[in-house]
Amino acid sequence: MQFDTVGSLISNTIKTFSVGYDRINKTNVFTSGDPISGTITLEVTKDCKVQSLCIKLRGNAKVRWNEGSGKNIEILQSREKYFSILQFIIQDHQDNNVVTKGVHVYPFTFQIPTQQLPSSFFSKCGRVQYTLEANLSRPKKLDSKAKTVVTFIQKTDLNGDPALMAPQHSIIDRRMKFLNSGTVGMDVKVGRTGFHQGEGIQVLASIQSSSSVYSKHSFFAAGKRKVDTDEILKEVGEAIPPSAFGTVTRTFTIPPDTSVSILNCDILRVEYRLKVYLDVKYALDPEVTFPIVILPALEVKAVNPTGESEDGSNCDTQSPPAASET
Repeated sequence: MQFDTVGSLISNTIKTFSVGYDRINKTNVFTSGDPISGTITLEVTKDCKVQSLCIKLRGNAKVRWNEGSGKNIEILQSREKYFSILQFIIQDHQDNNVVTKGVHVYPFTFQIPTQQLPSSFFSKCGRVQYTLEANLSRPKKLDSKAKTVVTFIQKTDLNGDPALMAPQHSIIDRRMKFLNSGTVGMDVKVGRTGFHQGEGIQVLASIQSSSSVYSKHSFFAAGKRKVDTDEILKEVGEAIPPSAFGTVTRTFTIPPDTSVSILNCDILRVEYRLKVYLDVKYALDPEVTFPIVILPALEVKAVNPTGESEDGSNCDTQSPPAASET
């Protein structure tokens, strides 16, 4: 049972209120169509009336960032809802809903919708999050809430998608100016477009050069876009003598904890690029760039459920909020 759970508004009567779910596999990662079962635990110190007890399985995305400063600061945010499935444990508007003193455990079962959903993702300015949220309502009392984050990864069949299996090839020739003369060129090949977490990307270049893989996170709100880029791995080749030519093959291993690509969310995109370039003194470096799609590892690794909070901070890394959102 996974109890990555946060309860709120615990009173003198409500001693414990939490929600947890059963692991479905060793990595504790769910995908489209999977069942998810668990329990709500409620411990009360005395008999109490309950209006309703319900649990909701939710999937949504959110982006939020600040622009400007001082009095001119602008908060940009947007949300995208994928699904919200509600299940009542104790139905509302029923008379004599009394929970007796002690510990009560209520089971539940959901099925994650069988649709193409973006994978779980958390960054400074945006997130894609899947949660189980329990809500307890009592007469003339503030609601008590509990929430736990579920890691979701959308699986993709690499061999079943021709676009992911497509090889990539680029040739560049550039004539040098100013303090340099002559031309430099590269002929670069990558075997395919899609790669799994932890897999190696083999690059064949007909000249020794530097290569790197970087991520590109895009967030969209109020007609504006914010882009964050980050180099995730880099390898530098040896210096090339003037007029030299050669072929080099290098393999870059994608870190297994790299976030998978997200291309099916309207307000948030996670993309990757492979850049191969020459470092030429006193000149603009010639380079070629390939789009790379990072897929879940063959044995999917869990995503660390850390996201930004609900306050207005400008892209600080924070933990998920304690209470469920309205």
